[in-house]
Amino acid sequence: QVQLVESGGGLVQPGGSLRLSCVVSGGVFSINDMGWYRQARGKERELVATISSGGSTTYADSVKGRFTISRDNAKNTVALQMNSLKPEDTAVYFCKARIFHYGIVSQIYWGQGTQVTVSS
Repeated sequence: QVQLVESGGGLVQPGGSLRLSCVVSGGVFSINDMGWYRQARGKERELVATISSGGSTTYADSVKGRFTISRDNAKNTVALQMNSLKPEDTAVYFCKARIFHYGIVSQIYWGQGTQVTVSS
């Protein structure tokens, strides 16, 4: 089974940095678009950043210039470098991937999330 596992979350002071990683494993597949979403307590899940199979990126306005999404296709990983963190960045961050099994069947997978807390 395909699994997405996030890591790198934690507690950081405002202005600090964290790097999140997501590893995809579990079968014969190819990965198309990937993205990071976040959900703060009591709020809806929102898109943070996306990256296509070719490396094109998009960012939410709230994180543009502070966050950078990247991927390593050889290692089936996607990362989110978060700089100049603000308290409003506090949320559970989820990895999302569109995966093609045997190049035919497309499915969307989610990781279980990693907590990011920005506080003094």
